[in-house]
Amino acid sequence: MCITFLKLVCFAFVLILQCAWAARVDVHWNVTYIDTDRTGVSQRRSITVNNAYPIPPVHANLGDTLYLHVYNSLDRPTSIHAHGLLQNGTNYMDGAGMVTQCGIPPGESFTYEYHMHQAGTFWLHGHYDHQNSDGLRTPLIVHDDRKYDGELLFFLEDWYKEPFHERLRITS
Repeated sequence: MCITFLKLVCFAFVLILQCAWAARVDVHWNVTYIDTDRTGVSQRRSITVNNAYPIPPVHANLGDTLYLHVYNSLDRPTSIHAHGLLQNGTNYMDGAGMVTQCGIPPGESFTYEYHMHQAGTFWLHGHYDHQNSDGLRTPLIVHDDRKYDGELLFFLEDWYKEPFHERLRITS
């Protein structure tokens, strides 16, 4: 009985410490269009966040809660999917447009709440109307307390001369 009680007290203490060290991470995104030349050949309209291109990676720590506040300045709906993050019990935050979430209408906002239960590198990207292929994508890096010699982030992308809707029209 005494050992069980001691285990329970230790578990509660560890849980309280984790909550005390966890942070609230607020990230504000204004999703909008920008003209860019990613190939050195020609400019085209692409999607960006806060007029930064490429979109900067988002960082959080294991145990944190990330609040991603998204304002949609596009002329069509958008949604953001956290690729690789498990959404057990929070599938309504998964951002899969027209699957687990309606798109965020133009001129409207939505706040995603992600609980960082996994460490590693993930991918935040547009999951509505192939907006990821027009630039709406960036790494999400969840750090933990493991020690290692260094870290390199390689962020590769497919880039097309035409925006998605033009490619769709050409191939249909």
